[in-house]
Amino acid sequence: MKLCSFIKDGHASYGLVTDTGIVDLGKRLPEPTLRDFLGSGDLGRAAALAGEPADYAFDAVEHAPVIPNPDKIICVGLNYHAHVQETGREETVNPVLFARYAGSQIGHGQALVKPLESIEFDYEGEVAVILGKEGRRIPETEALAHVAGYACYNDASVRDWQKHTHQFMPGKTFANTGAFGPWMVTADEIPDPKALHLQTRLNGQVVQDTDVSLLITSIPRLIAYCSTILPLLPGDVIVSGTPGGVGARRNPPLWMRDGDICEVEISGIGTLSNPVKAEA
Repeated sequence: MKLCSFIKDGHASYGLVTDTGIVDLGKRLPEPTLRDFLGSGDLGRAAALAGEPADYAFDAVEHAPVIPNPDKIICVGLNYHAHVQETGREETVNPVLFARYAGSQIGHGQALVKPLESIEFDYEGEVAVILGKEGRRIPETEALAHVAGYACYNDASVRDWQKHTHQFMPGKTFANTGAFGPWMVTADEIPDPKALHLQTRLNGQVVQDTDVSLLITSIPRLIAYCSTILPLLPGDVIVSGTPGGVGARRNPPLWMRDGDICEVEISGIGTLSNPVKAEA
């Protein structure tokens, strides 16, 4: 089952993505947002509406981030061996974590905005994990039972600002730089996230290509680790890390420019596509 968030005629809603378009769940169910719907714990109500006629063609709406209003977005750095090696950093025993803010996100088809202040705008294709059940100190063996679904994420990074200090935050939270979509695929369709394959393309050129099984810290361990720090809530997002091949580590560097198209494709999920626009 595919679930998305969108805006139509100025009204924010969420829906079930079918072969014919989007069934507007926001006007059929009492929960106002996809985050609230996940928190209800009864996703079967959406599946039961799969036979309803689509309200909108998929391309006839403005796509919002899959979860526009998460309580938290926890991003993971340096979580593939190839990326650790290309950065020249040392592998750590525990995951490298940093936060993104909901206001920095955009949806499928929306423009990734290269800030005026930067010439080093980089792509980072990643698997996003969307939580569906609240938990604190979740055992690793039970972690996947807390997952509502998975989505594509482009944790686009403003590298020159990221390098201002040893803290990642300035380079990771510029407005309109975190692309999240086009939808989430529910966890029942992806019983083993290690089986996923991720590929990032810039203007059709493959720039990142990896099996998710190569994550240093697995998705279950990320959930267990993060939930030790504070409770994870329905709609929370863990962005699991980017593989090797980022633009900053190429020779010469490969930066995203105005007019580019960046795509993140994950097997079993779909393709997140965003144009790049230089801030006017």
